[in-house]
Amino acid sequence: MAGKIRIGIVGYGNLGRGTEAAVMQQSDMELVAVFTRRNPDSVQVINEGVKVVHTDEAKNYTDKIDVMILCGGSATDLPEQVPHFAKMFNTIDSYDTHAKIPEYFASVDKVAQESGKTNIISVGWDPGMFSINRVMSEALLTEGETYTFWGKGLSQGHSDAVRRVEGVKNGVQYTIPSEKVIEQVRNGENPAVSKNDRHVRECYIVAEDGADQQKIEQEIKTMPNYFADYETTVHFISDEELKQNHSAMPHGGFVIRSGKTGEGNNQIVEYSLKLDSNPEFTASVLTAYARAAHRLNKEGQKGAKTVYDVAPGYISPKSAAELRRDYL
Repeated sequence: MAGKIRIGIVGYGNLGRGTEAAVMQQSDMELVAVFTRRNPDSVQVINEGVKVVHTDEAKNYTDKIDVMILCGGSATDLPEQVPHFAKMFNTIDSYDTHAKIPEYFASVDKVAQESGKTNIISVGWDPGMFSINRVMSEALLTEGETYTFWGKGLSQGHSDAVRRVEGVKNGVQYTIPSEKVIEQVRNGENPAVSKNDRHVRECYIVAEDGADQQKIEQEIKTMPNYFADYETTVHFISDEELKQNHSAMPHGGFVIRSGKTGEGNNQIVEYSLKLDSNPEFTASVLTAYARAAHRLNKEGQKGAKTVYDVAPGYISPKSAAELRRDYL
């Protein structure tokens, strides 16, 4: 329909499927196509009216799509795909390797400045919503400590990382926060614990027949940026057990700022999420920021952006006047 923001999706795993569902909930968007590296005939999407196209054909859609939402993994997909698609499209992605975000931003920005596109990176709930709340609470409470807790829940990025280890047939990873530390923070005690001590990581792995389980476990536990600095437990289980007990994708977490104002008064700011479906919520955030990318590009704002560069009004379907009237 005329006037709607035309969306494309690259990748159709759990996040891609969640993004299709999220786009269907937006009255000002339409999904034009899903792009896949697989045989398009093998991909069954939710809406039968949506085309499934091989990623090699994306170049033929530059005048048919306003924003491309990239739903690949951070380990290997996004660093390669986003700079490629940023030459042709405004993009949104959920790159979540926190330590490498500065260099990832630079690689996308270089391409985007040349192409004149708007490319919002690292969108989701962390990085994303949690990132915003860390900055906001620290700006408000300049004296204090910020604590981020993830879980208990299934991490898509970490699960993707373990599945890429040689000899792993399938697997998932859960992040589990320390209830004791959470309680200390909420009580204003400001415990001196590193982020690594606030969580443990638990992996459930289906190994390929004949694979060296000891080698798999060692590679997972020493993986930089994901597991090396955390207490990590690796369980080897069957295909059936994984399917039966680990198919749901719940997650959640907290950002808590414990600070003091004036004459030593305690002030606690907390933002929390409790999610039945991690990929569906992440997809909802990606979709909202697709609206922002489209609007910013129409204003002539090109280059790579993060959630820090996007005012809340840009992600809402409401106009500025409606927001002032209904929410301010």
